[in-house]
Parts: sequence; structure tokens; C-alpha cells
Amino acid sequence: MIKQLSAAVFALTVAFPSLADVLAVKEDAPEQYVVKKGDTLWDISAIYLDKPWLWPELWQMNPQVDNPHLIYPGDTLYLVYDAQGNPRLVSERPDNYQKLSPHGRKTLKRDAVPTISLELLRPFLTYEQALSEDEINAAPYVLGANENVKRSTQGHILYVKGDLERNRSYAIYHKNRPYTDPQTEELLGYEVKLVATAKAFRSGNVEEGVPASIFVDGVKREINAGDFLLPVNQGQNLPATFIMSRPDVNIDGEIIASSNELREFSQMDIVVLNRGFVDEVKAGHMFDIRRQSPTVIDGREGPKYKEDSSTYEKFMSNVEGAFSSDDKNHSDDRTWTMPKEKVGELMVLKAEERVSYAIITKTMRPIRVGDVVSVE
Repeated sequence: MIKQLSAAVFALTVAFPSLADVLAVKEDAPEQYVVKKGDTLWDISAIYLDKPWLWPELWQMNPQVDNPHLIYPGDTLYLVYDAQGNPRLVSERPDNYQKLSPHGRKTLKRDAVPTISLELLRPFLTYEQALSEDEINAAPYVLGANENVKRSTQGHILYVKGDLERNRSYAIYHKNRPYTDPQTEELLGYEVKLVATAKAFRSGNVEEGVPASIFVDGVKREINAGDFLLPVNQGQNLPATFIMSRPDVNIDGEIIASSNELREFSQMDIVVLNRGFVDEVKAGHMFDIRRQSPTVIDGREGPKYKEDSSTYEKFMSNVEGAFSSDDKNHSDDRTWTMPKEKVGELMVLKAEERVSYAIITKTMRPIRVGDVVSVE
């Protein structure tokens, strides 16, 4: 019966777009589920929904759980439907379920199930940041070491131009590639990579020409003169738990880079978007990843992809004008611009001012630099 109701809700959602707010439960969704240690609301929601970030809709009107984060290993969850046919997950299944009415609520216990935890994502995290040139130039930077070496490593003492706080830990970064907006060619910032950590044992005084001194206590890669310092946690404070949600405003962007510096990447890879908190992007925001389908030129010899067309056909298509795939008013259409199709999903981990870092959560195709992100 549950599966039949699930299929009916799905069919209604497809047939009537106005009912898009009615959740579409998977046809193979179980009638009940026992929470396991290590489960997150993302995991549980993905069992029932194709779009697990919609978990708040699945949990609303659940009187047994005041806060859906507070479910625990061993709890049994039941899939039920209210009087309007909306699917709901509850921790107690009422007899002759119509519409839930208030019952007792759970109290706090240890090891509550989060949405998706930082610990779950930690193996995939990288420590890049995106900073402006002014921010980088204002930071203290490495002058040299206590030995005449070109590149320093763990155990070295380094001298820094800057006034540091004694006994404070610092992260050392290397200025890397620029991030530019592919549409406007505007500089969005510079990628900076974490190379080492160190602790200051002399504070220094720039005005008197006295360098600060640091002891390198952890190294990811060799340190060069000119690498700069930030307090160790600056820019690395991520939320302990990510609550997945769609942005409240329509945001369109593009994947402009990845942490592995490859052109293609897959699930759980980290990518960089050309949108940041000035565009109202926040940690936990979920986006669809879409790819432009290839343009077709319909010439005298029939349809051809643009890259396979002759110079003459390309020229004529520009003369005739470009028409989209939904334009039905032209008998001499030359160029057809095809739709963008969904190839995956991602979740924002960290939003900088002009860019953000996101983790790919789902793929239908290998994801590429240049793929667009949206909330369609």
C-alpha cells in the first residue's frame, strides 16, 4: 500500500507542476527504517527522496521529534501519509493514521543524528582559501630561515616581516593561481594553498626592523620566502553540521576550478564556484550542476554539430541568425542552441566573498570546469 501511495504521489507531481511542493517519494522506499550509528539526515532522506536536501518537508508535522536532528541509533522511523497525501517520517506510527496530533517529545540524548557532519566530510576537505591581492599584501610574510636554504621544512626556524603574537599558532600559505569570472573576466581573488603551520616565539617589530620568529611544527609542502601567514583558524572555521537547503534567491553560477586542478572530477571532489557570500551563497546550499548541450547547425547538408560544420556553414548560420531549440517560427533555422541538462549536484562547504568551495554529492556524468550551477 505504501508503495502504491508513493507511486501515486510521484505521478501527481509529474502530471501537475502546481503540485511540485508535494514530495515525490522513491518507489522502493521502505515502510520503516531503523537508524544506525553513523547515519545522517542526508543518508536517511536519500533513502526516501531523490532530493535529500528536502528533508525538512519530510519531517514537518512530526510531533514525536521536536528537532529532527535529535534522532538516535536504534530509533525506528515510519513512512506515513497525512490526510492531504503528504509523506512524513515519524518515530511512532499512529493507528489509523489521518493527521498527526501532538504527543510527547523526545528529550536530548547523546549521539543524536546530524544532517551531514563535518567529520563525515573531513577526509575530502582541502584547505585552500580565496583572498584578494590587498588581503595577501597586508599579511606578514616569510623573509628567510636560520639556515641558508631556498625552501624550508619542518623543524626550521623562520623569520617573518610582521608583528606576530607570541605563542600563537599560524598557518603559512602560498599564493597560487588567480580566480577569474569566465563571463566578465573580472578577478575574483587568488587561490592560496596551506603549506605549513608554525608557532611564534618572538613577536618582532616592523618599525624597528626586528623580524618575528616562528618554529615550523607541521608541513604539507616546502615553504618559500614570500609565503604569508594568517592565524591558524582564519578562514578554516566550518560549521560542525551542514543543513542542506536550496538558496532563498535564484543564483546562477559556474564551476571555475577544482582543488585537484584537473579538468574533470567526480563525487566527493571539491570544486570552486564563481559566486560567494556577496551573492547570498551560504554553507549548506544545494545546487544542480548542468551542462550546455552542443549547438547544432542545420545547413544544406542536414544537421551537424557546430564543431563538425564547415567554415561556410558557420558563417551562414551567423548571417541567418541563431535560434533556440524552442523557436518554432522560422522555416530557415540555421543554428539550434540546445538546453542545459543536469549532470550532478553539489553542496557548498564554505563561502568566501566572491567565490565558494563546494563538494560534489551526486554525478550522472563526470563533472567539468565550465559546468553551470543553478537552483532550477
